[in-house]
Amino acid sequence: MNQFWNVIFILMVLLLLASALFDLIDWKFNLIAIVVVAVFWLVAMYNTFIRLRTRTNEAWADIDVQLKRRYDLIPNLINTVKGYASHEKETLQKVTDARTAAMGAQTMEEHVKSENMLSDTLKSLFAVSENYPDLKANENFLELQRELSDTENKIQAARRFYNTNVRDFNIMVQTIPSNIIAKIFNFTKKEFFELEEGSEEKEPVKVNF
Repeated sequence: MNQFWNVIFILMVLLLLASALFDLIDWKFNLIAIVVVAVFWLVAMYNTFIRLRTRTNEAWADIDVQLKRRYDLIPNLINTVKGYASHEKETLQKVTDARTAAMGAQTMEEHVKSENMLSDTLKSLFAVSENYPDLKANENFLELQRELSDTENKIQAARRFYNTNVRDFNIMVQTIPSNIIAKIFNFTKKEFFELEEGSEEKEPVKVNF
């Protein structure tokens, strides 16, 4: 949509300038018309920025909901594993510490780092559970496993939607002439929520056995 308004604005200005150059329309009228067109374009661009920013914020809220759901599931998982593998204290503590770090993340960089760490510790926890057949057969453990897997899938879907909106917003911030509006109203680039460069974890964390 922003490209549409950009094209309309440029064409209108060119037509008005051309008509003035060939004395088809008085210059005074052309100047007024150009100002009017510029104002309409500015309003359209500003509204587009607001719409994209709102969508991006809503998309991040969806991610946040799923992340919190995962945080809520983890204590029950730890308690269930502890009942069968209480001596796996180091692994359990790593999961707890990673959860605490993820819940306290403020910046996008902190979120990416802590969520990757949490995913890695959960993998380690499920790998350890392989050594405990009774734990693997526990109904509560199986249900938590299913819910975590479902949550991971939802996090990935929400992340893709968020990144799509960030991409569209950033294109407007950087491209001409919408970047003029971005500078005037202080719209700045947003960061993508994605895994660390070089991480092999490109798909939802798999916790199925």
